[in-house]
Amino acid sequence: MKLFEFELYKAADRIIKDILKVQEGETVAITADTGSSEEVVNATAGAVFSVGAKPMTIWLASPYGVGKAADPMLPQQSLIGALSAADVWIEYNRQWLLYSTVFDEVMKKNKDIRYICMVEMNPDMMVRTIGRIDIKKLEIFLNKVAEITGKGNKIKVTTPAGTCVEFENHPERKMIVHSGIVPKGEYEMLPGQISWAPRFETINGTIVFDGSVNPPVGLLDTPIKLTVEKGKVVKVEGGLEAQELDKWFRSFNDASIYQLAHISYGFNPGARLTGNVVEDERIWGATEWGIGNVGPRLVPDIPGGIQAPSHTDGICMNSSVWVDGVQIMDKGRVIHPRELVDLASEII
Repeated sequence: MKLFEFELYKAADRIIKDILKVQEGETVAITADTGSSEEVVNATAGAVFSVGAKPMTIWLASPYGVGKAADPMLPQQSLIGALSAADVWIEYNRQWLLYSTVFDEVMKKNKDIRYICMVEMNPDMMVRTIGRIDIKKLEIFLNKVAEITGKGNKIKVTTPAGTCVEFENHPERKMIVHSGIVPKGEYEMLPGQISWAPRFETINGTIVFDGSVNPPVGLLDTPIKLTVEKGKVVKVEGGLEAQELDKWFRSFNDASIYQLAHISYGFNPGARLTGNVVEDERIWGATEWGIGNVGPRLVPDIPGGIQAPSHTDGICMNSSVWVDGVQIMDKGRVIHPRELVDLASEII
């Protein structure tokens, strides 16, 4: 008996029917690489077939990097051709294609594709973060958090590890709620996250990653301290893992890799700190910062987004958040307003 074999089928079924709403006759592309879970891929393909749709699984050799750093090892034209003709794209790659040239071209060419990023998915994670959560209640909660945060102007975030950063929201950049709904022509993520791009020039302070950073490190043994000025990382401090991240930044010889791309809230009640970037970003009460490539959906005021050679994500655990001076989270707990507290209690 394989790990969570029975439960995995339920989670896969939920992805296909409830999240992606796959219809009979649609073509569903599933991409994976040699680091991906065959059990997850096969369960998903089976769920696709069970609703009368057409599964198309594409296995790749694992690239050495992610995003555009993966480009040299990808059969780009073949992938672009196949994915541009699909109705749905589910990404299970360990070395993710999100923000790669393949991803950019597919999203340009296929205006109706429904894409969901669930990289590094394994059976345990799939059951915990999808199969066992109430997606409808989570959607209500996430939309309320996004509404409260989006109406604010000045945001402050702190953590017990030393994060203390402030910034202003941008009126043209909406809160992106990853709640389990995947509209046509949009790219979505595993449910349980809210992301947005502030006014970059207003982001100042200290960000301390104490959960994970991926790439290039994964789970952290010691915190990594970033000094941020006007939306750019200007200093990286800490131990050996900080040195590894700093070396990774410098390896691109491109100033755009230091650009802060977005901040995100994590709110998936089943998520645990595992080193898997997609799961870690959704740990309840964490905040996450993306650095490097900025996708166009995050910055509709900047056509084409902000290009960078790659992208990394770092996790700040147990976050406290203030919106225009009013504290809504304290060390990872939702504390205000009462409506939000009540909604959270129904989920976790």
